[in-house]
Amino acid sequence: MNSGEESDPEGTPPLPSATLAAAAAPAAEAALRRGPRTGYADIWGLSWPVMLSQALANAVSLIDVAMVGRLGSDAVAAVGYAGQFFSLAQSVLFAVSAACVALMARAIGAGSALRARRSLAASIATATATAALISAVVVASPRTLLRALGAEPAVIELAIPYLWLLLGSSLLLAPSMMLESGLRANRDTRTPMLIALVVTIVKVLGNAVLIFGALGLPRLELVGAGIATAVAQVVGLALFATVCAREEPGAPRAVGVADFRAAGSRLPSVMRLALPGIGERLAMNVGLLVYFRVLAHYGTEAIAAYTVGVRLLAFSWIPGTGLGVAAATLVGQALGAGDARGATRTGWRTMRLALLVAVVLGAVCALWRVELAQLFVDDPATVAALLPFLLCLAVSQPFLQAHFALGGAHRGAGDTTTPFLAATAGSWVFRLPLAFGLAYGLDAPIAWVWWALSVDHLTRMAWMAWSFRRGRWLRA
Repeated sequence: MNSGEESDPEGTPPLPSATLAAAAAPAAEAALRRGPRTGYADIWGLSWPVMLSQALANAVSLIDVAMVGRLGSDAVAAVGYAGQFFSLAQSVLFAVSAACVALMARAIGAGSALRARRSLAASIATATATAALISAVVVASPRTLLRALGAEPAVIELAIPYLWLLLGSSLLLAPSMMLESGLRANRDTRTPMLIALVVTIVKVLGNAVLIFGALGLPRLELVGAGIATAVAQVVGLALFATVCAREEPGAPRAVGVADFRAAGSRLPSVMRLALPGIGERLAMNVGLLVYFRVLAHYGTEAIAAYTVGVRLLAFSWIPGTGLGVAAATLVGQALGAGDARGATRTGWRTMRLALLVAVVLGAVCALWRVELAQLFVDDPATVAALLPFLLCLAVSQPFLQAHFALGGAHRGAGDTTTPFLAATAGSWVFRLPLAFGLAYGLDAPIAWVWWALSVDHLTRMAWMAWSFRRGRWLRA
């Protein structure tokens, strides 16, 4: 239901939750009967519903910016600043989600539904506690944190109420993401897609009504966008919980009270896999906060350009994210069934599919960058700052898609340390020193600072490919 930078996946149900649940159970049983399969059709069959789910989530994020953009550049910048902290919380939850998929997929591949359920329960507990901790830290001193990022006083005042609502939404997002991971680990990616569709409708309608005031309701502007996000997260969590509650007793994702009571036995495994993933996400997102601070050197137009650009970047992550989820599920199930060759084959096939997609996305970003920029902003200065970002994004596509796909394969095998090391090197060894040197040392135009992103993704791809070829992930 979520992925990428600052996504707000939400909606109003076009299908009753009972129908969703009924569709989910047969798919899970069929996956268990046929055992691990790792062909191109299997990879794509698991990937495309994830891609559509991610597209819906990121469409909501772009719609937020498009709607808020009508309120002025300060409001867009406020969304950008607040979104950095929500993205931090969301990214840490992704790390726990990766651990959940790896543990559940292995258990399902080995035929142990009990171990899968307890892993899911332990993941939900870990994710909820982590989201609460991050939210508490940010809520304790929001002005100090926003000032540290270089936000101007007027932007800070706009951002704080919106930030509080986003962080409250993260407490609902935590269990939703784990329940979604449980479905995907069992080769059910279509149910999360349907729920993402439902949730998207709620969010978009909520935005339309609450931001500008409609149906007799007051005009709440940025606060309205935050309330719409919170309401939509409630709907999403209710649907995921309903789907899992309607599972057959004993199914891998039919998590219940007894599983939570026994979850302590799986907590060490969740933490062992989640901690490097959390380290990866923190390295990436703290790095993004520092990078965001560098961009503040160039003024509000640069921040507004990045706020739009990062959402387009998140859209370009969608294929890699979908392929990475498929790789994690199939690699985990193959290794659980003792099929190391099938796991290796899955990783390389997933990367080949990712590179094919990268060619198409790169061409779109390069050839239609002006139209993409003008679709979301009409301020000439912001458009001028955004155009070189989109060219950089086009060139980065092969690196980006490949490291997402291979990262999923590593995580599915239980190797969450390699993606952590690759992300740390890309961000802290290359991107940030380059950005600082260009901005503060050479006072280079912002176009040069954007290219530090490409170097980051190239580093991650090279590290992931080298690691996968070595094969140590098979013994994770």
